[in-house]
Amino acid sequence: MKPVWVIDDDKSIRWVFEKALTRENIDYRSFASAQDALDEMDSSLPQVVVSDIRMPGPSGLELLQRIKVHHPDVPVIVMTAYSDLESAVAAFQGGAFEYLAKPFDVNHAVELIRRAIDESSRQATSAEDASATPEILGQAPSMQEVFRAIGRLSQSHVTVLITGESGTGKELVARALHRHSPRSTRPFIAINTAAIPRDLLESELFGHERGAFTGAQTMRRGRFEQAEGGTLFLDEIGDMPAELQTRLLRVLSDGHFYRVGGHQPIRANVRVIAATHQNLNQRVREGLFREDLYHRLNVIRLRLPPLRERREDIPLLVRFFLQKSARELGVDAKRLSEAALRHLAAQEFPGNVRQLENLCHWLTVMAPGITVEQADLPPEMREQAPASVEQNWQHALEREVDAAFGRGEQGVIDQLQRDFERALILRALAHTGGRRIEAATLLGLGRNTLTRKIQELGLEDRSDPA
Repeated sequence: MKPVWVIDDDKSIRWVFEKALTRENIDYRSFASAQDALDEMDSSLPQVVVSDIRMPGPSGLELLQRIKVHHPDVPVIVMTAYSDLESAVAAFQGGAFEYLAKPFDVNHAVELIRRAIDESSRQATSAEDASATPEILGQAPSMQEVFRAIGRLSQSHVTVLITGESGTGKELVARALHRHSPRSTRPFIAINTAAIPRDLLESELFGHERGAFTGAQTMRRGRFEQAEGGTLFLDEIGDMPAELQTRLLRVLSDGHFYRVGGHQPIRANVRVIAATHQNLNQRVREGLFREDLYHRLNVIRLRLPPLRERREDIPLLVRFFLQKSARELGVDAKRLSEAALRHLAAQEFPGNVRQLENLCHWLTVMAPGITVEQADLPPEMREQAPASVEQNWQHALEREVDAAFGRGEQGVIDQLQRDFERALILRALAHTGGRRIEAATLLGLGRNTLTRKIQELGLEDRSDPA
């Protein structure tokens, strides 16, 4: 079980809690300020927090607010003086589990902590039940290959590069790789390198020492330290500035780094998973990405297919997202009519799975009935033309190829070429009433070539020999 955190600038209060919790065999950690606790929360979490309100630096109410935003399931007990009941009210409004008035009875304090521990355990059980629902769904052969790769990598610490268009679920795959790895009990830390200003990204990744730059009033640990023993997910790695590519390469090469303004090397026991929607080969050729870093990251590559390449998964995903939205909003789950589902399955979905999820949430809120018809779709989706005939047959061919590969078949091109030629010849013969000369002209073949192919494909009875 995770420890109870006691936060108070009064050393005597911390001592009382330490003695009482030791007597009750409850693991604990003590902090003299809310800032110290917040810094530690980057890499580990408590079972319960017991915090004073008035302290130097961030107050207990600020700490409570931060915890409720980022870790809402962690119960927080706030301590306050009798003369500070307004703060106690504010604490309850901020989501505190309970407040403890000073001076307090130690046995009462321990009883509150035990109640909070029980509440935290129930929350954790509920979270485990919710996590039993798979985060990544897909029956398409291309997605099954991704699942197999996650399974093969389950006992590995190897660096992985995930590629795929925006919205295909790259972070979900990274989290699955972490959850099924030997590092699963340690932190998973994600950072989008494209979302952080260039001048802040170095400090965000590697941390900084106090006084390293203007505004650096305290030492701060970066994402590499926060992920110690676990997994660091670097999203949109293709947008990383060149100077940070050099620092990242050094970490991956020798396993050490320095905080900004620091002189002491820090060992990085971290598995790196990177992701990008960009073509890193092209960026290497353009001089925008270091080739040596690319090879360091590209140990194992997983490509996530766009939604248009796995259209058979759209009905499955729609059902899942509609049920998920209904649970979140506390309403009955909606369902799509066959016509509406067929229309959706023909769309291109440039935003991929994320766009489909947003659509399902919109339908849960805005569609008038339980059964969603095509006319109930958002205007831009109703008016969006389905994929062209050319795209449809190409997608069907791609699905057939994926299925054949998934079945372990070999020599696929020969079989598909025979099927392709058979279909073309049969349609040409049907169009000409079986007349081979006219069919050969339509196909751009010589008559003798067409006759030979008809014999090879066993189609003699489908045509007029003339």
